[in-house]
Amino acid sequence: MKNTVLICDDDRAHRTMLRALLSGWGYDITEASDGSEAIDQVHQRAFDLILMDIRMVNVSGLEALSEIKAYNPAIPIIIMTAFASVETAVDALKSGAYDYLTKPLDFDELKMTIQRAMDHSQLKRENRLLKESLSNRFDRRDIIGRSAVMTTLLDTVVHIAGSDATVLITGESGTGKEVIAAAIHFNSLRKEGPFIRINCAAITETLLESELFGHEKGSFTGADRKREGKFRLADRGTLFLDEVSEMSPGMQVKLLRVLQEREITPVGGDRVIKVDVRVVTATNKDLLRETREGHFREDLYYRLNVVALTVPPLRDRREDIPLLAHHFLTQFAEKNRKALKGFTPRAMDQLLKYDWPGNVRELMNAVERGVVLTRTDYLDVEDMPLIHGMAPPSLTSSEAWGTEAPAPAAPSLEEVEKETILKTLDVVKGNKSEAARRLGITRRTLHQKLRKYGMM
Repeated sequence: MKNTVLICDDDRAHRTMLRALLSGWGYDITEASDGSEAIDQVHQRAFDLILMDIRMVNVSGLEALSEIKAYNPAIPIIIMTAFASVETAVDALKSGAYDYLTKPLDFDELKMTIQRAMDHSQLKRENRLLKESLSNRFDRRDIIGRSAVMTTLLDTVVHIAGSDATVLITGESGTGKEVIAAAIHFNSLRKEGPFIRINCAAITETLLESELFGHEKGSFTGADRKREGKFRLADRGTLFLDEVSEMSPGMQVKLLRVLQEREITPVGGDRVIKVDVRVVTATNKDLLRETREGHFREDLYYRLNVVALTVPPLRDRREDIPLLAHHFLTQFAEKNRKALKGFTPRAMDQLLKYDWPGNVRELMNAVERGVVLTRTDYLDVEDMPLIHGMAPPSLTSSEAWGTEAPAPAAPSLEEVEKETILKTLDVVKGNKSEAARRLGITRRTLHQKLRKYGMM
């Protein structure tokens, strides 16, 4: 297939000349007469390279560069400029342009620059395919996400999974720490062994000791039979201790001993049992700070923190929200025997704008509620009251759903949209290109909305 090139220049004669030249070199050419048209073209189809003039009447090359790079950072953009605009071209390089050429163009230099940019993109594409190939061999265990932060996290998980090192996973509630722990286990040499989970915050100290180490019959009131603990059950596998920061000081001492000696003693017993278990722990607290404040043992902290992983909150990986939302939609539609097709554009827009204080778990609950409530083929904002009201991040999920008190009447979608546009324009001091970028829409769409609301 031919490589595709978008030529953006408001000089029609110059565009025609470049089309003839690049077509002769074997490229598939598309034209745009200004920056706004180039932005729209990029939203409609994929290009291997963009050749763009920096000075255009309506939307400049610098503005278009900024919007295109925000939408698709992978497209190499070569800027064309007159000698008098070299300083502006340097600004374009700082904004993400691949290179710049001065007019009148040197055709040999143009050909080499285009080829160099294509080769650079091909190398990046091959590296990405190599990572994807590795990812295909990696058992993701319901980990959904292609954002940069999640890719980095998964690269680390791939790297450490084969070891027996103790892992400490941190992150806010609802981010998916247990899913990461499962991925570590199912990509390790222990994957044929058991993966045992226990939430340390949900059990009292006395019961937690019994749950972890087991107990002998008659060792305490109610112990009417012998019981194997989680460490024994997880032998030759992985034990995941969630909310490990909630362990009492006494239990911290006992856990430290198990990690050091690799042996346990059941409650009420005197026999020592060797165990072969990899321990993965998680907490939503800053465990180092807990240690410095005397709430957590320093020696245990360093024993657990051999490898540290941080799961990012959903607001820091918004690119993954559509993937997660569609995954949950498919899952719950099947569960509720509904044939749903997806989300309306305004529903997805709200999903992307909401801060998700409850993270992935909150998104999952919102989609499940929407699937249950919707009477159409597509989920809309009214089907998901949480995002419809756009509850602020400071509210808990129950407060956001209005279980504590009746929620005030929400403004209409048009009122919210108009107010959002006005506030954004005010923040960027009237710069429509920047406003469109921040709102996640094209400049043309912004103009249409401004006309709709009588603001232009």
